[in-house]
Amino acid sequence: MSTVVAYILWWLINLYIWILLARVILSWVPMFAPGWHPKGFVLVIVETIYSLTDPPVRFLRRWIKPVRLGNASLDLSVLVLFILLQIIGQLVLVYLPF
Repeated sequence: MSTVVAYILWWLINLYIWILLARVILSWVPMFAPGWHPKGFVLVIVETIYSLTDPPVRFLRRWIKPVRLGNASLDLSVLVLFILLQIIGQLVLVYLPF
């Protein structure tokens, strides 16, 4: 793998991790502000974030069911995706000369 390709791949993985973290934060918003609904430009950003992160999260949800914690459930698919991206990012770093 060339250095340029490895660097671009590493950068894209890190960008996707930040987008995934934004999704996690957006999933908490209804808990703290139940009446909040995005409008205008914010709605476009929220839709983009969910459109980019939904396919791999849905794929992982097929095998990783939410963990029930009393009346709430914890979706571990986002956490597993985050860990997988971190591992892949570290493997890509092996090809970057420092």
